[in-house]
Amino acid sequence: MDTMVGRPIVAGVDGSDSARLAASWAADEAARRNVTLRLVAAVHLPVVGYGGAVGPAVDYTDDLRADAAGHLDGLRSAILTVHPDLEVDIRVRTGPSASALIEESSDALLMVLGSRGLGGFTGVLVGSTAVVLVAHGHCPVAVIRPGTADGPVVVGVDGSPASETAVALAFDEASLRGAELVAVHTWLDYGPYAPYAVAEIDWDAVDQRQQELLAQRLAGWQEKYPDVTVRRVVRQDRPARSLLEQAAHAQLLVVGSRGRGGFTGMLVGSTSQALVYHAPCPLLVARPAAVEEPTA
Repeated sequence: MDTMVGRPIVAGVDGSDSARLAASWAADEAARRNVTLRLVAAVHLPVVGYGGAVGPAVDYTDDLRADAAGHLDGLRSAILTVHPDLEVDIRVRTGPSASALIEESSDALLMVLGSRGLGGFTGVLVGSTAVVLVAHGHCPVAVIRPGTADGPVVVGVDGSPASETAVALAFDEASLRGAELVAVHTWLDYGPYAPYAVAEIDWDAVDQRQQELLAQRLAGWQEKYPDVTVRRVVRQDRPARSLLEQAAHAQLLVVGSRGRGGFTGMLVGSTSQALVYHAPCPLLVARPAAVEEPTA
């Protein structure tokens, strides 16, 4: 994240327990990185009426904004009892939550959301908002669920541009947390003619090649982060299934927003979208970015 030094970590807050957990996670992350934490709430009232648009009374909207600001101020006070030296600012936005958060992401280091919303952010699973942010935002997105504090950081590796960004973020996170990094690479390359060709495949040779590919993807990063212990996992399996298994006792799961198997024009891959909804620990989704490859 070196190219984004000085940008804040932004947490979307709506009053739910899930959002409070996300804000606490974001505060810990901001303290690790010595950056500002920004707490954001969105106030949105749909326009209703017959024959013409009728908006809510100005006083009512002002009251909602004041209530949201009061909630954010209380949350900031609670965070400062844990991180007294952390810079925390608050911001109340007016408008649809997804649009507000996309705008916030333009100068953010990281966007952080809870796994379920309450009112302010869609009123349903925040996963839908997270998918929008992953597709259209300007920075990585974290969707927070309880994790294991002393577990490893798990990263999915497939060689795609988003995966390369994910690997960079995962090494950085593992180094900051003093955690083991589990690099997971999966493959299913036998294609639609498997019933006829499977007997002809040298599975040991295929596995060896996949092991070598993973080693190549990690080599330079292991040189850059010598303090990070890396465990490699290569499986003949679907990516989501293997990542869910490895993340069962993880403190963080890191993936790209779109893998090498994605269709042209798709902004969010099936694996990352599935993990937004089902990851058993905090999930960090990296968007493709220009990553300066380390020298091996």
